[in-house]
Amino acid sequence: MTLFTRIIKGEIPSYKVAEDDKHYAFLDINPLVKGHTLVIPKLAEPEADYIFDLTDEQLQGLITFAKKVAVGIKAATGCKRVGVAVLGMEVNHVHIHLVPMNSEKDMLFTNPKLSLPAEEMAIIANSIAEAIEKDRPKA
Repeated sequence: MTLFTRIIKGEIPSYKVAEDDKHYAFLDINPLVKGHTLVIPKLAEPEADYIFDLTDEQLQGLITFAKKVAVGIKAATGCKRVGVAVLGMEVNHVHIHLVPMNSEKDMLFTNPKLSLPAEEMAIIANSIAEAIEKDRPKA
């Protein structure tokens, strides 16, 4: 079982920004910039390690969910763009990095990572979650 599956199951705490029945988005614990978010699919065993091992339907759903999260990140952080990266080398579970960008340098994964206090992480997660909720179409 991967670290991300344990986060989905609630065994490891996370700063959740969005969730539906097939996807989960949470703040990166060691972000490049404030608001750096990971988007993951909730997968049955065995967990997919590589994004292109997903079915077309799974990949489409993941990208559509990530788009909603990116819109919320942009609204909450005021960044110029939200960068997208799929690296997948650290955790063997499909994941997408969404990184608020004001310049291309914000996407350099060789940059030093931030270490933010728990209170600040919670505030950031809540502001993104609220922006996502505000953008959601009303039923």
